[in-house]
Amino acid sequence: MRAVFMGTGEIGVPAFRWLLGLPECEVVAAVTQPDKPAGRKLELRTSAIKQLAVERGVPVLQPVKMRAPEAIAEVVALRADVIVVMAYGQILPKAVLAAGRLACLNLHASLLPRWRGAAPIQAAIEAGDAASGITVMHMAEGLDTGDILLLKATPIAANETGGSLHDRLAEIAAAALAEAWPLVADGTAPRTPQDETRANYAAKLSRENGRLDWRATPAEIDRRIRAMNPWPAAHTFLPSPAGPRQLKVFAASPLTDIAGPPGEVLRADDSGLLVGAGGGAVLLRDVQLEGKRRMNARDFLLGHPVAPGTLLGAQ
Repeated sequence: MRAVFMGTGEIGVPAFRWLLGLPECEVVAAVTQPDKPAGRKLELRTSAIKQLAVERGVPVLQPVKMRAPEAIAEVVALRADVIVVMAYGQILPKAVLAAGRLACLNLHASLLPRWRGAAPIQAAIEAGDAASGITVMHMAEGLDTGDILLLKATPIAANETGGSLHDRLAEIAAAALAEAWPLVADGTAPRTPQDETRANYAAKLSRENGRLDWRATPAEIDRRIRAMNPWPAAHTFLPSPAGPRQLKVFAASPLTDIAGPPGEVLRADDSGLLVGAGGGAVLLRDVQLEGKRRMNARDFLLGHPVAPGTLLGAQ
């Protein structure tokens, strides 16, 4: 069968790699976002999907706008039997959705209809969900609204981070595609409509999503810190003579047996920075001051003493 893979984010790499290794499948193209400037030097950076495609000799398409007539024509001309999409980054027009002779499948990193949208991994952790997973669905014109082919769930661990769940779901996506593929090939793939009454959305993240609100409970603060690790990273602001400096937080422990005013440093010692929160406190264990490297809180305090009573969060 002829297949097209559409993706940009690293989460799609294991599924793309599985597809490339399928003997009965010819991957005729990879469609990914245009190269973008990144880093301090703003050098052009290619997506992980493009890198793998080039390595394997697969033609790459990088339309600026997938809705442009010439971009649609390029995809239609590929005469794909199946189009597989994961973390591509653009809404696909109806003509592209219909371009797969057998199916246009999306691998989505949540248990739909919960957490449609761009940031389902972080949303699931921050909400305290017990599980996440991969949904294989038949794509429709709405945002993650298509009929479900299959679901593969995984528990969310108590110490789960956005990064660890992302990496695990990437591997699960490949297994889910492997399970769905023969069903599509022999025409037995199920189509289960989503329950619209259970649908909710996880909007695209910005850096502001990482800002810590010390009035929240210790558990809520801990979940935000874990959800936003590694990006956009939870953060607060540390007073300094030159003005507030951003302090990123990558790991912490929620405590309910000790409490203090929200945002106030209660203790700063070898165990870390203990900060008051709503109904408890949070012990910051892994931090990064703007312009400095990431380090454990004990080492941070050796070079940047913080006095008890310091109030975090004011900008």
